[in-house]
Amino acid sequence: MAEPELIDVEAPGVRLRALSWGAADAPIALCLHGFPDTAYGWRKVAPLLADAGWRVVAPFMRGYAPSSIASDGSYHVGALMDDALRVLDAAGPTGRDVLIGHDWGAIAGTGLAAMPSTPFSKAVIMSVPFAAAFRPLGRVPDGMRLAAQLPRQLLRSWYIMYFQLPGLPERSASWVVPRLWRQWSPGYDAAEDVAHVRDAIGAPENWRAALGYDRVTVRNTKPPAQYAELHRHWLSAPQLPTLYLHGTEDGCASADYVRWVQPVLPEGSRVATVERAGHFLQLEQSQAVAGHIIDFIGPTQGL
Repeated sequence: MAEPELIDVEAPGVRLRALSWGAADAPIALCLHGFPDTAYGWRKVAPLLADAGWRVVAPFMRGYAPSSIASDGSYHVGALMDDALRVLDAAGPTGRDVLIGHDWGAIAGTGLAAMPSTPFSKAVIMSVPFAAAFRPLGRVPDGMRLAAQLPRQLLRSWYIMYFQLPGLPERSASWVVPRLWRQWSPGYDAAEDVAHVRDAIGAPENWRAALGYDRVTVRNTKPPAQYAELHRHWLSAPQLPTLYLHGTEDGCASADYVRWVQPVLPEGSRVATVERAGHFLQLEQSQAVAGHIIDFIGPTQGL
């Protein structure tokens, strides 16, 4: 597989760059990465999807170089959704396009899959369960079993509260990033990926942008008006047929959460766990993940 091509997208408030694998006229699989990761996190799955006839387009999310810092200062989910739609428009939508999201890309992807007028035909969401699976909390099935997960999840999510502190998190990129990769995907050699992350958010201004994702969400700050309509969908359940994937060894969020995901998915959806995979399952078990995805979205017509 050749090196990916580059797509540059000028959007209000941000300049985005995306990697692209596959034929230019093929239906698009728009792949959204998370934290602390980059568009290169799709480098192992992308050629397999391209071989099945898809054009994989993977943007660097706002704040992650070579995409720019957001000049409007917004790192709300609605802004991430808007960026994804603009990348799709720039790449050339076909009406048969699908969305694949991991981590923060999964959160933005859930919002895009919940939109009544979404341009995607199917969605694949990875490693972060839908918020709708746990709402309203008092009526969630097996509530006591879910409550038993919370103490361990709070320990796993230490970084979210740490990022709310003033000043100290801004000086922590050098140790936080490798620690999270070790914690979330134990046993995986993340040296290449950590180097990509360092290039993308190692500079102080980019690291502050990456911190902004968790900060605006935890603090529940109001998004700018241009993102408000999109933003209201991110807590809703997907309306598209959706494949949910989670690694059995995920150190960020337990694979046990899949039991609460299935009931909120629409008809035609699937849930699967990936053995011997942690949080970054698309890198750790790329063949298995690509197999699940292609089985769900199918090879494109004419293959």
